[in-house]
Amino acid sequence: MPLAAEQRSQEVTDWAARIGWTVGLLAFVALVYWLMRQGWKWRGTLQGDLPELPAAPADPGAVRLRLTGRYHGSTTAGEWLDRVVAHGLGTRSRVELTLTDAGLEVVRPGARDFFVPAARLTGARLDTGIAGKVLTEGGLLVVTWEHGDRRLDSGFRSDRAAEHPAWAEAVTALAAEHGGPADRPATAAAAASAPDPHDQAAGAHTARRTQGDTP
Repeated sequence: MPLAAEQRSQEVTDWAARIGWTVGLLAFVALVYWLMRQGWKWRGTLQGDLPELPAAPADPGAVRLRLTGRYHGSTTAGEWLDRVVAHGLGTRSRVELTLTDAGLEVVRPGARDFFVPAARLTGARLDTGIAGKVLTEGGLLVVTWEHGDRRLDSGFRSDRAAEHPAWAEAVTALAAEHGGPADRPATAAAAASAPDPHDQAAGAHTARRTQGDTP
């Protein structure tokens, strides 16, 4: 007759060790979250010189385009990882964009609305990423504008991405109509490359002496 199978006692769970590991993990997650919050606040403090965001005027003029989608954040222009967080610009949210003769109205449910006057617009382009958000080619509408002494890029994605090219063209055209900040770098570059009048006079004087003219 076969021997009865040896009975094995059930393994005892080491609850103290398990609870200790769980508490340690929760503490680590809380520490990381706290450090992220502190970094966010520190960045906002560094950007304290950024003025308050303007509100939309009572009469914004004729509507040129509208879209609904998402706001993915703002950065220093040309620096897609240098996030701007002051005045709620770092908060991602749903968005309703309206382009009018007066500028760009940005309405964000659950976050702070703002308005970009047409004279402060630089232009717009299609891009793939901003503020740590990466999308497909042309999946992001990036509007460049000036606020205070900073030039910013703000990223938007329409619910219908096919609208992006028309928006980029319309924003750039509106900026050009109002002679916005887009003209300033070109003007400065032209001034820098213009010949100095004293250099021109010296050159003419040298030419006359070479040709045998008396000064």
